[in-house]
Amino acid sequence: MTDKEQMPKIISVATAVPKYKISQDDIEKAAVRVFGASMGDFSRLAPVYANAAIKTRYSCVPLEWYERPCPFSERNRLYQENAVNLLTEAGEKALALAHLSFDDIDGLVVVSSSGIATPSLDALLMEKLKLKRNMERLPIFGLGCAGGVIGLARTAQLAQGAPDKRYLYMVVELCGLDFIFSDRTKSNIIATALFADGASAAVISCKGNGPVITGWSEHTWPDSLNVMGWDVTDEGLRVIFSRDIPTIVRKDMGRVVDSFLASQKLERKDIAEFLCHPGGAKVVDAIETALDLPSGHLRHARDILRDYGNMSAATVMFVLEAALRSPRAGNHLLSAFGPGFTAGLLLLQVT
Repeated sequence: MTDKEQMPKIISVATAVPKYKISQDDIEKAAVRVFGASMGDFSRLAPVYANAAIKTRYSCVPLEWYERPCPFSERNRLYQENAVNLLTEAGEKALALAHLSFDDIDGLVVVSSSGIATPSLDALLMEKLKLKRNMERLPIFGLGCAGGVIGLARTAQLAQGAPDKRYLYMVVELCGLDFIFSDRTKSNIIATALFADGASAAVISCKGNGPVITGWSEHTWPDSLNVMGWDVTDEGLRVIFSRDIPTIVRKDMGRVVDSFLASQKLERKDIAEFLCHPGGAKVVDAIETALDLPSGHLRHARDILRDYGNMSAATVMFVLEAALRSPRAGNHLLSAFGPGFTAGLLLLQVT
């Protein structure tokens, strides 16, 4: 085998969204109904909806569901049910694109941080889809938005270690179900302006053709555990994220990216396209500043944010799918940020 044949490749990638498409305008109106009377300073926070650079999002429940309390047990039941269905849809699409079936898959890597499942989602999928009984399984929880990139790197590592096998990499996040009706914090308001539901799947293998995964890395900032994550409460998973995220990105991302690229004997000028997880409009702006990119360079990230919102770990796979529809030859750098506070980086070579 040649060096390229021994390297993991993205044979196909596909995405799936739930059936409820909701406009940002309607979400803002619902937020006024939910928060307006009980929060004296809601009017000060209300512009976050218009400033989010989002037009539409998708949800596994209708908009009116968010206008009443719902116990965490019920929300988590909805999470498991909808996560399995969306992963099935995304997986079937990815396999069809690769001209494969589930019988051709040797392992599942499933990333999700927006709900709890034990047995894990990959086990639920095995039962639903009647997959091979000797299927390798790796569930990944707790990486938040960075999980989209870091999970892809973990799958590439598995494929590189077993070049005759095929892996199905799957991501699902149902962020809307983590909305806590009684939470009147600023973080919860911002979450309602940003987060959405979605899933993706990709076939990863050294066998076949596709963009080659040539390297990956992570960087975790010291003393940053409170920047992003979940606060586990009696009511469910309460979102935590700091207003300092764009500042951290603007200040340090350039250095982190340059260090990784240097390890791959590359520089920024060698990157044909930067494919970034769009955490929010301010984060996208901060990435462009940090990497000295012209305004609007991250077009795929902005387009996905506009049309789908922030689907946590799944979002960067939507960005990748969009980029591969009309791929530019050369090196592509995927990036995402998540709890830790951690940056996940992955290098692709497209021919």
